[in-house]
Amino acid sequence: MRQISAVIITLNEARNISRCLRSLEGIADDVVVLDSGSTDNTQEICLAHGARFFEHPFISYSDQKNRANALATHDLIFSIDADEVLSDALRASLAHLKSSPDATQTDAWQMNRMTNYCGQWIRHSGWYPDRKIRLFDRRKAAWGGPNPHEILELAEGTRVGFLHGDLLHYSYATVQEHLDKTRRYNEMSIRNLLAKGRRSNWLQVVFSPVFKFFRNYILKAGFLDGRAGFTICRIAALETYWKYRGLMRKQG
Repeated sequence: MRQISAVIITLNEARNISRCLRSLEGIADDVVVLDSGSTDNTQEICLAHGARFFEHPFISYSDQKNRANALATHDLIFSIDADEVLSDALRASLAHLKSSPDATQTDAWQMNRMTNYCGQWIRHSGWYPDRKIRLFDRRKAAWGGPNPHEILELAEGTRVGFLHGDLLHYSYATVQEHLDKTRRYNEMSIRNLLAKGRRSNWLQVVFSPVFKFFRNYILKAGFLDGRAGFTICRIAALETYWKYRGLMRKQG
C-alpha cells in the first residue's frame, strides 16, 4: 500500500484548518503543517489533530511549499490548502489509489476543484472544474513560478493521472474578503511583470477587462451562477484593469 503525506502551509488559519484536517483522517498517513508566524491558535488546532507542526518565515509560496514537502515522511505528497477539504468522492478515490497496484504506474494526479463563494458552490464563471495537480511524487515535481501564482513543475516524462471527486475550496466568506485579497495579489503580479520587463498600454487597460468579463460571464456561463457569478466575473475584470493600469503607472 502506498502511503501519503499531506502537506499544508498556514498563516492564521484557525477558521479553516480543523475542517481541512478532519477530511484527511484515514487518508493521510502523515500530516505536515509549515506555518509562517500565526498569531491565532492555528498551532494548537493542528497539534490536537495529530499534525506535525513546523515554522519558517515566509519568502514565497513556492519556497514555502517546497520546504514543507521536504519535511514530509513519504515521497507521495498531497498538497492541500488550509481552506480546502477532500470531498467524500475524492476520499474514496484516494483510498482506492493507495491500495491499487496500478498506482505505481503514475507519478502525479490531477483532480477537479470546486469553490464555495460566500456560501454558494460555483459551477461556472471560469472557476470550475479548475483542474489541479495536487497529488505527486516529490522526486518528480517541485513548486516554482512567481508570487502569488505558484506552479507545480513536473520533471520530463512524469506520468499524470486523474482522480474522481472534487477538492472543495472554501474561499471567501464575504465579497470584501475577495476584493482585499485581489488587491494584495494584484500588487505582487505587477511587481513580477515589471521584473520580467512587461509593459502595458491603453488598449490592454480598456479592452482586456471587457474581454475577461465577457469570457467568464458569457462564454464560461457565469450567468448560471446567479448574483455570485456576476460578482466573481466583475471582480475578475476589475483585477485585470488594476493590473494593466498599475503596470502603466509604474513602467515609466
